[in-house]
Amino acid sequence: MTGETKRRGVDRRQFIATGAAALGLGITGFPAVLRAEATPVKIGLIHPVSGFIAFSGTQCREGAQMAIADINAAGGIKSLGGAKLEAVLGDSQGKPEIGAAEVTKMVEGGIHGIVAGYASSISLATSQEAAKSNTPHVVDVGVSDQIVSRGLANTFRFSPGYGKIAQFAVDNLDKINQSAGSPAKTAMIIHEESLFGTGTAKLLSEKLPEKGIEVIEVIKHANPTRDFTNIVLQIKAKKPDLIIPANYYNEYVLLARTMRQQKVEAKGIYSVLGGAASSYKFVKEFPEAAEQIMDCNHWFDPTSDVALARKKAAEDKGLFYTYEVFLAYNAVAFLADAIERAGSTEKDAIIAAMAASTWDGHGMPYGPTKMVDGQNEGAQPVNTQVLNGDIEVIYPEEFASAKPVFPMTM
Repeated sequence: MTGETKRRGVDRRQFIATGAAALGLGITGFPAVLRAEATPVKIGLIHPVSGFIAFSGTQCREGAQMAIADINAAGGIKSLGGAKLEAVLGDSQGKPEIGAAEVTKMVEGGIHGIVAGYASSISLATSQEAAKSNTPHVVDVGVSDQIVSRGLANTFRFSPGYGKIAQFAVDNLDKINQSAGSPAKTAMIIHEESLFGTGTAKLLSEKLPEKGIEVIEVIKHANPTRDFTNIVLQIKAKKPDLIIPANYYNEYVLLARTMRQQKVEAKGIYSVLGGAASSYKFVKEFPEAAEQIMDCNHWFDPTSDVALARKKAAEDKGLFYTYEVFLAYNAVAFLADAIERAGSTEKDAIIAAMAASTWDGHGMPYGPTKMVDGQNEGAQPVNTQVLNGDIEVIYPEEFASAKPVFPMTM
């Protein structure tokens, strides 16, 4: 019994000594283990990663997460002691009410800022919900100008909206048409049913006649639509000089492929915010349907080393470098830059920093960043055209990599 007691006593003393030694090593040998790390900055990412626009939503999420990874790899938010950005993921499922519910959940979880939501209708809902708690909200892709015309101090959009894009599209279409001797005099608009498509169709219907192009038909289709045969037969019957699609990726591809199969003849297919027209995925998978389609859309600056490096990084990950990827990347980077300059996660401080932003690390064909009522006035779209299996910039001329081919020669 005595021996047993002795062994237990030794064991206990050895344990205490060993524990003390281990604690000493922890303090002197591995100080980083016990040193308090900077509190992470939580960024909510709300995109439709399921549902009918899941491809685009997933692309947005990928771009946003690439930005977070790059910022963290570069040292995080240095003004906050190297605080790392932490993604909090939400799926809107392509539905505004679900996007708003994701915002509510994230706010309750202590989110510091939100990037959302790919579609205009979703962005309207998420930004409105975020405004209730004054949570900083950056729109990545949504183009409805209602997003920034409601007086929400928490809401910002770094990329251009409907009004600027539509005017730019019509002005450049007029230049392209006039330089070819004005062969295009009529147009048909084919658009999807949501705020994006209806808003685009309305603006173009008002602006095209000012350039001498009559809009002879506007056709709306549902989301999703799995058969465009009847719509394409209407196009063939009307014989417009220009066909102007405004729809999301899946429907755009199906419409273009159906027109190709039905041998629709037109002087041009000219998209405005075409869901697939400025997409390497479309060009790679359906090159004949894509060839010579023109688009007015978001695009990166092909002369920018920053943009080309990000494009390579995306492609190295197996991604197509679509506008969803680089716009979501820039939305996160813009927000992170504001937090860096604010040196705070206080909502008012971040919002004030975004409002005063002159951030220029975007790799876009933009002028100087200037926020007016939440809209970056320096942002602009470009015109692209699919030529010989690649996407070329055709306007503005200072960013152009090719001259437009019009009328189509296909």
